[in-house]
Amino acid sequence: MAHLTPLIAALTVDLSQLGTADGEAPRVIKLLPAGTFRARDGRPAECPAWQLDEVLAAILIAEANQRETRYVIDYEHQTLRSETNGKPAPASGWFGALEWREDGLYATDVEWTATAAAMIVAKEYLYLSPVFTYDKHGRVTGLLHVALTNNPALDQLPELQVAALSRLVSLTQSVIQEESAMDELIEQLRWLLNLPVGATADDIKAQLQKLVDQLSNGQGTAAASVDLVNLVNTLQQRIAVLSANQVDPARFAPVDTMRDLQGQVAALTAQLSGREVDELVVAALSDGRLLAAQEGWARDLGKSNLAQLKGYLDTAPKIAALSGTQTRGNPPVDEPAPGLDADTLAICSMFGNDPAAVASALKE
Repeated sequence: MAHLTPLIAALTVDLSQLGTADGEAPRVIKLLPAGTFRARDGRPAECPAWQLDEVLAAILIAEANQRETRYVIDYEHQTLRSETNGKPAPASGWFGALEWREDGLYATDVEWTATAAAMIVAKEYLYLSPVFTYDKHGRVTGLLHVALTNNPALDQLPELQVAALSRLVSLTQSVIQEESAMDELIEQLRWLLNLPVGATADDIKAQLQKLVDQLSNGQGTAAASVDLVNLVNTLQQRIAVLSANQVDPARFAPVDTMRDLQGQVAALTAQLSGREVDELVVAALSDGRLLAAQEGWARDLGKSNLAQLKGYLDTAPKIAALSGTQTRGNPPVDEPAPGLDADTLAICSMFGNDPAAVASALKE
């Protein structure tokens, strides 16, 4: 990703104006003034003036609080020169805390090396030169580092030093972007693994290892051999099939309810069947298709096989004598012998009380 060349400047701050306490180098130093300001050499040329207010300072302070390394104070901007002259760039001091005050931005926890502190107290170094970045409107956007210097000409920052600073800032921006991308990746992994917001990289690594073990069934299968996307799709298809085949309680009645309904249907069927058998038997007895002696047999047959009973009654002849009298209510001429049962009396009536005919019928 291409980076825009940052606008970079350096100022000179009179170190003697900061004062010392009991012959010690100052622990609090002013880095940038409040409001609009320009350099003594007429810069900036790209905008009317540089700008720094409480809002812009808050961004610089937040950035300082997030840094893992402290800002360096070197000698004569050797941090920029070392790339070309090959010499080391020793630190004269360090700071990490920034604070906004009414008159500007301050470093409040400066720690000097013994060598640098002695030179400051001895006034061997009189100036500080903070290096910062700014946008096209002149608004200060970043603080890079600070140098002890006695040469105000360094305020102009020769082109070679600007180029070095540009690479430094670009590298810093790349690192910030990489860190931002890493933070985003970690956040996505937290979401994927259902981990809390405060989960660390070690927590994520441990959870990922558990997932790898599950996918490989404890046999150490290589991660490349597991197609997670295909695995998830397969599991989703299986879940969909199982969901489609699930028993819907709204469509299926409980077993006890079904059994109760079956019992009620059986009882109603038996009741209707018994009523129909009763009607068939009563009708057959009344029209002579059944004799009184056949009633029990007919009822049992109807309970076990109603169709068979109907078939029998459909073909059985109706015996008029059993449903009425041949004498139309008049007593017969010849009275049958007393002591005969009802069936025998009916047969006698059928054959006009003819003893021979009755005897023949009874034999049959």
